[in-house]
Amino acid sequence: MASPLDLEEQEQLDELKHFWKRWGDLITWLLIAVLGGYAAWIGWQSYTAKQSTQAAALYDTVERSAIGGDIALLDRSVGDIKDKFASTTYAQQAALLAARVYNDRDRKADAKVQLSWVIDKASDEGYQALARLRLAALLVEDKAFDEARKQLTAKTPEAFAPLMSDRLGDLAMLQAQPAEAVQHYKNAWKGFEPNAEYRRLVAVKLAALGADPEEAAALESKK
Repeated sequence: MASPLDLEEQEQLDELKHFWKRWGDLITWLLIAVLGGYAAWIGWQSYTAKQSTQAAALYDTVERSAIGGDIALLDRSVGDIKDKFASTTYAQQAALLAARVYNDRDRKADAKVQLSWVIDKASDEGYQALARLRLAALLVEDKAFDEARKQLTAKTPEAFAPLMSDRLGDLAMLQAQPAEAVQHYKNAWKGFEPNAEYRRLVAVKLAALGADPEEAAALESKK
């Protein structure tokens, strides 16, 4: 037969009962909230992993159809990946790839649609900037210069600033604005790394306009 609780043990038991009576419900709800949040986090991780896997498989279809020239399949697969997995980088890459293929196939209107989708929907600012550059090039071909300038002057990551400036210089030249072109090219030249091949190309453009970027940089450094 079990021995009866001594006085100290009885007091501890009474304190525990009192504590649990007072705080038990709160502790229970806190545990439910914590466990519920953990379960939701695990569920979200599982969902995003599944989404990423499915999007990757569909992107593979987009890529294979682009390489193989199966345009009908490309149309379907790029539409599917944008509809079902718009938030993934795979969808943004697929739209950029489709735009390039459409442009090569002289489907420029469709190429613009894909690029505009990336600009509007992409979560990655780098993809958005790349889409703006490509869309601006198509708009320049159509002589839609004002629309092209809007794309090239939109807010983009700093890494894309030199490329945007270079294209703005090209646009200014097309509009017979050499002084403005020189300023844009200078901005581009300053923005590129010293050993960048593209910087040399910009320097050639400046030289053709009678401007020396090295001299301009030296003068600015003395101010």
